[in-house]
This record gives sequence, structure tokens and C-alpha cells, in this order.
Amino acid sequence: MSNLTLLYAFIGGAIVGAGAAVLFAPEKGADIRSRIAELLRKKGILCSDSEIDALVEQLTTQIDD
Repeated sequence: MSNLTLLYAFIGGAIVGAGAAVLFAPEKGADIRSRIAELLRKKGILCSDSEIDALVEQLTTQIDD
């Protein structure tokens, strides 16, 4: 396994783990969605509310599987 593959695996795991932590945090769904949107905006990624909802749905599906 190359170092680059290992790095990608680590980053992917960190993203999924962070998503799970945000989704299972004891906050309202609207608050979580606004936090996700704010984090993405800070990184220069602009998303609509429907795109944020789709992202949350995708993360939830991946966590449940």
C-alpha cells in the first residue's frame, strides 16, 4: 500500500468520522445543517439548502449501512 493511498484512506475516514460526529450530536437538524453550510462556506464551497440536505442524507445513509 503506497503512502498516498494510506493518506487518502485516512482523510476519507476523517471526513466520514466528522460527519458522523456532527450527525449524532445532540442538536437540532436545522442547527447542524447551518453548521455544515458555514464550514463549507469557510472553505470556499457555496451550497444551497437542498444541496446541504442531500449531503446530510448521503452521510446518514453511509453511516446506517
